[in-house]
Amino acid sequence: MKFTQMAKANEIERDWIVVDATDKVFGRIITEVATILRGKHKPSYTPHVDCGDYVVIINASKAKFSGTKLEDKNYYTHSGYFGSTKTHRMSDMFEKNPEKLYKLATRGMLPKTKLGKEMLKKLKVYAGSEHPHTAQIKG
Repeated sequence: MKFTQMAKANEIERDWIVVDATDKVFGRIITEVATILRGKHKPSYTPHVDCGDYVVIINASKAKFSGTKLEDKNYYTHSGYFGSTKTHRMSDMFEKNPEKLYKLATRGMLPKTKLGKEMLKKLKVYAGSEHPHTAQIKG
């Protein structure tokens, strides 16, 4: 009888994957990145183990948006105090800090647990084409 092999945390080999966001749709990039961070693209995927790879997104400020999301969509923050709800437009966030927008969108597609937080730490986002991870990426 053959049994399914479960991956252990110390046996996992992590790669570094570079995703260029130039002229790609924002949501499609995020779904691809979330799948890689989670490790679902590997045959050794195990739900309770962080078996994903590192992802570096370059040219984050050159992504495209479908429809009128950029003007219509809002993000809300709340500090916990009464009347402290703040609204941030997606277009303003994309202009000022696209890295934060990518992290927020990816966080929504990962598990809402300690494991998900660990997965999100493997995401590196840069607005331009330069990044400091050239030594890790096999070329």
